[in-house]
Amino acid sequence: MRDRTYPAIIQTAKLAFRVLGQTHVLTGTEHVPRHGGVLLACNHVSHLDFIYAGLAAHPSRRLVRFMAKQEIFAHPVGGPVMRSMHHIAVDRGEGIDSYRAAVGYLRSGEAVGIFPEATISRAMELKGFKTGAVRIAAEARVPLVPVILWGTQLMMTKDHPRDFSRGRTITLRVGTPLYPTGADPVAETAELHAVMSGLLRESVLAYPADEQPPGSWWVPASLGGGAPTLAEAAVLDAEERIARSRRRGVPAP
Repeated sequence: MRDRTYPAIIQTAKLAFRVLGQTHVLTGTEHVPRHGGVLLACNHVSHLDFIYAGLAAHPSRRLVRFMAKQEIFAHPVGGPVMRSMHHIAVDRGEGIDSYRAAVGYLRSGEAVGIFPEATISRAMELKGFKTGAVRIAAEARVPLVPVILWGTQLMMTKDHPRDFSRGRTITLRVGTPLYPTGADPVAETAELHAVMSGLLRESVLAYPADEQPPGSWWVPASLGGGAPTLAEAAVLDAEERIARSRRRGVPAP
């Protein structure tokens, strides 16, 4: 697969990281294989996660093809950029095409990134997972590697103003690969969720204390932070879906 724009975009991102004075703490990146298909399952706390999640595969010199919502591909600027990097458009109403594309990429030896929560978590902890990640990995017969990002929500997330202050720490923790068989997608998805929940807890607790004061809005309520609980976040998500449907003039889901 030829990549004319992806390397240049990566260099631009690295320049932005330096301008922002960011410190990136990467743990467990050796779990991303250097060759062959691999599916990276990432948590979702920021609009910028797909930019940073690719760092998990950087030490292995891999380019990650992310599965992202169709709306990004419909944007007059974002769409051509996403397609040039061979990312995969996901239609939330009918996802069979993106499913097949992901399986095809993996079988051809590509690294693919997926967000099992589908949308950003306002609670800053893991929402319920779709079963797509384990089903895709099982059908393609590739390892499923859990990835946790922490700190990206400080820059750009739901319900909070953008803040690109300098000197922040972004952490990325990669877990050991799972090998779903597809025999029980629900159980295997629960296993993935449990593994990633553990990695998320480790990431929050290991984050520099001077950058994460007690009660911080970006920390899960279950860990003493000020973020909404999962139940509270679910209400906010439902309200957002209703408002979006009204803007589009379609019945609320």
